[in-house]
Formats: sequence, C-alpha cells, structure tokens
Amino acid sequence: MGVTITEKILAVHSGRDIVKPGELINCEIDTVMCHDVTTTPAIDMLEKNDITKVFDPERVVIMPDHFIPNKDIKSAEMVARIRRWAQAQGITNFYDIGRHGVCHALLPEQGYVTPGKTIVCGDSHTCTHGALGAFSTGIGSTDLAATLATGKLWFKVPESMLFVISGQLPDGVYAKDIILKIIGLIGVDGALYRAMEFCGEVIDELSVEGRMTICNMAIEAGAKTGVINPDAKTLEYVSSRSAASFTVYRSDSDAVYSRTMEVDVSGLEPVVALPHLPGNVKFAREVNDIPVDQAYLGSCTNGRIEDLRVAAQILKNRTVAHGTRMIVVPATTEIWKQANREGLLDIFMSAGATVSTPTCGACLGGYMGILAAGERCISSTNRNFVGRMGSPQSEVYLASPATVAASAITGKITDPRQYL
Repeated sequence: MGVTITEKILAVHSGRDIVKPGELINCEIDTVMCHDVTTTPAIDMLEKNDITKVFDPERVVIMPDHFIPNKDIKSAEMVARIRRWAQAQGITNFYDIGRHGVCHALLPEQGYVTPGKTIVCGDSHTCTHGALGAFSTGIGSTDLAATLATGKLWFKVPESMLFVISGQLPDGVYAKDIILKIIGLIGVDGALYRAMEFCGEVIDELSVEGRMTICNMAIEAGAKTGVINPDAKTLEYVSSRSAASFTVYRSDSDAVYSRTMEVDVSGLEPVVALPHLPGNVKFAREVNDIPVDQAYLGSCTNGRIEDLRVAAQILKNRTVAHGTRMIVVPATTEIWKQANREGLLDIFMSAGATVSTPTCGACLGGYMGILAAGERCISSTNRNFVGRMGSPQSEVYLASPATVAASAITGKITDPRQYL
C-alpha cells in the first residue's frame, strides 16, 4: 500500500521510514520564514525564556511585508525591533525595503523553496509553497518561537485528499476560478487539517504561478497544506532560482486518500466568491449587477507577473469606470521591475489605476486600500470575511485578476470574457 507525498516528506524529516495519518511526530524544519506581524510575539517568548540564539541563522528568512512600508509609528517600531534582532542573531536572509515583497511570492522567487522541504511561517497562507512539492504550513507565534529555538516542530500527520482536475480549461478561466470552485463545492471546512493534493491534466498545464494560486487558498478550505507533485515545470522553476540540492518526492500510484474528488473544469466559467466566505461562489455573470467602489489586484494569491499581464491585457486602451478606484500591487520588487520593463505599469496608470510598491497592505485590512462602511471591493486576494479589508460594514468579492480588471472598467462585477 503506497503513501502520499506529504507522508513521505514528513517521514523523512522525522527520522521514520513511514508515518500514518493521525500520528504525532517531531519534524526537522528546513526553512523558517518570518514576517513582521507574528515575529515580534515570537521574539518576546524567546527572550522571556532566555533563549538567545536561533537554531540556525542560515535557515531563517525574514520578509517584513504586512505593514511595509511602515504605516505608522507602531509598525515602524515593530519592524525596527525585528531588524535589530536579526542583526544580533546573524540572520542575513533579510528582505528589507528595496528588495522586499509579499512573503509567499518572495520566498519561492528567491530560491528558498525546493521540492521535499519542510517550511513553516507564522502565516496561514504558507501552504502556497506546496505548489513546488514541499510540505509547507502556517503556524502561530508560539510554534514559531519553538521552531526558531530548536529547528523542530511537532505535527499530527494529516490525512490527504486528492483533487483530480480534468477537462480543458476554457478561455477566460484561471487557477483562481478553479480553487474558488473547489472551495465552493466542499466548503470552508471541507478539508479541515488535511493535505489537499492536486493533480490531473489541468494542473499539468498550469504554470507554476497558477499552481501557487491554487495551493495558496487550500487554507480557505481548512487544509493544513496544499501540495502538487513536482514535474518538469517545477524543476525548471526551482533550478533557475536555486543551486541547492534537493530530493523529489511524489505520491505512489496506490497511495491512500481520505477522499478523492474529480473536478471537470471544461464547463467552468469565471466565478466570484460573495461576502462573507470564500466558499460563497457564484458565476460572475450571475452577479453582474453589483456595483464596486474598488478593484484590488495583488496579494500572495494573485500579485505575480502573469496575473498583472492578464489584467493589463484587459485594461489596455480602456479606462477604469468613473466612481471606481483601482489599486494594483505587484507582489515583489522583482515583479514590479518586470512589470515596469514590460510596460504594464504604464497600462495600469493610463487606465486610471494606481500602482503601489509591494505590500500586504489592504489585503488584511492594514492600509493602502482600506474600505469605508458601505463600500464594495472586488479583489484578487484570498479572504472576504467580515471587515477583512476595512469596515465591518464593507464587502469583499473574490475573483481572478481578469475579473477584477473587467469589473474595474465597468464599475460593477463583470464576466471578463467579453474583453479577451
């Protein structure tokens, strides 16, 4: 009886030949990523317990992103403290202003994610990195402190669910539509503490960036992680960014899953997740009479270069609707530079959008795009809970970059296919 990729990675990192779902294990962690919000509480715990050294400075990567550039004195002091702590610890993998970015886009871009790794961060969307064949998951500040001190962390081995994505992806339909559709089918707790493994002909055809979008939102179905078995695209992406050696693990053909679900996307249309859950999914054409005050393109889900290209294709020689504002946030400094070289930023600004430096900012209701009471935003981000992007009386609608761009043009939720 075979085992899954998740079970293989966890077994190797816990010194076991095999692990089974439900077992408690103590795992070695290859990479610990830290951002601004959850790291300072972890530092507090380390100092309170007189722990003066991290387990390995070379395996810690710090990427302030939620309130970068700093939005106020409190956030400035928070990041300043992290800078001082990192320097004292000898942590040189620090991505400050000028080479900064949203952590889940920056970590793989800079070559820290390779197949077979274990990766943790004090952020729920760390599951993104499973798109490259790693075991990657979000943790709290207490577990972050423990991992920084010891280089290990305990887990309950998750059951795995297999999602076979079949058919032919229609024009105007993207990875974001696929994962929103899946969450709509199984619900926001449909994969609770499970590994969501994605495969099938559609996954094979997706870019690595599209695969990251899908794994990024596994947490919105309650999953412990999302994961995709490495293939030639994975290896090409990784080898162009990292010279590190790694081991590729793949699920056995007879691996055991708690559930296998086939999703044929041949008839899928652009979808939108309505407030206030990512699983509240409808076709864009079904809700095309809903006006929007703001269109937001960015985040760790859909702020990558291919996302910007799709939106720019729609916005070129068109104008953002009067009464609607559009904010574009490239996910990393390198993506910003690439978009600038390709002329995408000019397209956005000529259309009447504004372009920001990389930041999580408005996605978590932090700043640079906060919503007032009664306002609606169509967003390429990953969550639309009550008050997620501002006032509890505001509304967030989740969609693909194409749908966000099309909606910005019309000032209301719009099926993007008419512009493609």
